[in-house]
Amino acid sequence: MKTDHPIYLFLSAGPEAFRVLTGGHRLEGDYRFCSLTIAGLERRLDGIFEPEGHAGPVYVVEFQGQALGKAWYNLLVKIGLYGEEHPEREVVGVGVFLREQDVPGCPSWANRADAPLLRVALRDVLPEWLAREPDNPYVAVFAPLLIEDDAELRARAPALWHTVQAAAVPAEVREVLGEVLEYWFFERFRGLTAKEIWAMLNLVTPIQETRAYQSIFAEGEAKGEAKGKAEGEAEGKASTLKRLLTRRFGAVPAWAERRIDAAAVAQLDSWLDGIFGAANVEDLIGPGSG
Repeated sequence: MKTDHPIYLFLSAGPEAFRVLTGGHRLEGDYRFCSLTIAGLERRLDGIFEPEGHAGPVYVVEFQGQALGKAWYNLLVKIGLYGEEHPEREVVGVGVFLREQDVPGCPSWANRADAPLLRVALRDVLPEWLAREPDNPYVAVFAPLLIEDDAELRARAPALWHTVQAAAVPAEVREVLGEVLEYWFFERFRGLTAKEIWAMLNLVTPIQETRAYQSIFAEGEAKGEAKGKAEGEAEGKASTLKRLLTRRFGAVPAWAERRIDAAAVAQLDSWLDGIFGAANVEDLIGPGSG
């Protein structure tokens, strides 16, 4: 299951999202969540909490939904680059992994209890939370990652959706959490149609009208259908692809935009199918040269 985009969307919901994702670590004081690109090296810090009005530490969050041997080094590079630009600030790295077996072994000191890094394996800490706090919407949205049995997840889907929609949180937070939950249901049940997922969640609004569906599938294709021409369809899919690339990796390079704009519909479909598994823009559409 591809998790990078919904994790960072989830973190934008604020301090409670940070507490749940880090296994109970609390932000002390006011913080601003943002995405940041380090100038010059184009390293994107997708999940970063910066203190507002106090001298608390900056938290750089790196999430890995799959095993990646260089994950700790990747996080350390981002901490170092941010610290180099802001030497007056204390920076704390937070490594969040889906499973304990995904945590890389090197550098070995990063896995010690006294390491200057926070380490969380979601499937070690959140199942108990889900059982203990079933009405916590910040925990409920992780159910598609934690409930391994498809039949059980299907049965609990309406209650999970209701937990999010009935939560006593600001409307914009409910919208974010709802989008995250929908997104992961789409990823978990990729073989189902939108109508089937709509029925599973017991939605009142057709799922084609929800933000998660439109974010993943609909907007670009709608533009193409409205024009009723092959070039309109390609334009819509290209627009969708560039928007999703921007949300995942930051600003799309000019060479990549040119390649996308010139691509045929079949190629665009292939790239759209592969975007959630790509490590970066080059990994998806090829290197910038040649």
